Amino acid sequence: MIKALLSAATIALACPAQAELSLTDTPADTQAYVENNLLGIFYHEFGHALIDILELPIFGQEEDAADVLSVFLLSEFYEEEAAVQLAYDTAFGFLGEADQTAAADIPFWDVHGPDIQRYYNLVCIFYGANPDERDDVAQDLGLPEERADYCPDEFDQAAHSWGGALDEIANDKGGQSIKLGNVQEDTDGAILTARVITEEIKALNAEFRLPMTLDVHVIACDEANAFYDPAERSITMCTEFADSLVEMAPDF
Repeated sequence: MIKALLSAATIALACPAQAELSLTDTPADTQAYVENNLLGIFYHEFGHALIDILELPIFGQEEDAADVLSVFLLSEFYEEEAAVQLAYDTAFGFLGEADQTAAADIPFWDVHGPDIQRYYNLVCIFYGANPDERDDVAQDLGLPEERADYCPDEFDQAAHSWGGALDEIANDKGGQSIKLGNVQEDTDGAILTARVITEEIKALNAEFRLPMTLDVHVIACDEANAFYDPAERSITMCTEFADSLVEMAPDF
């Protein structure tokens, strides 16, 4: 069941009632929102890893390319109902980030695009993957018709680029090239993050085999962040991100 059917322009973000995620007290809808956004963030960093490991040519901002992979995986690797819920939650994640940044403080110099633009890019590509079935999604999330007309072409472009890259590493027998590295489980947010990432590593290893090992760490970073380190060839998911996502969650 889709949890949120509000226009993007009218989403009201909840005021945080707690500083940290609690596996016992945080509502199930909010925990699901956190899990889905952790997946979206992980897929984004996985995109950076593939760009590095496969030496993929990037024409434009690498951050944009990683965003596109995240949406592509959300759309293509899940059954429709789950994919739609992932799209809603990750889209609201961008709205949550935008809500915390005053217009005057938007870092236009940053390698990441503004969160509102990333929001519309996500909605557009997701809608474009299946416009006949996802018209309600586009309307609920406020995608203008002027942009929607081009979204199937935008998805086709994503499928042509990232689909080809994923074909390079697809393996019928799977592999063990993506490995769980250091893990800290000292908070409920850390426990949830480790659980989500561990399961996703298993899922990716069932489908893909990389030409070299990619380590994934779930550790405290003193900030809500996630990043790919090309020197170590590793993804780090900071355990603080789960708590930050609780604070940004919509009021379900």
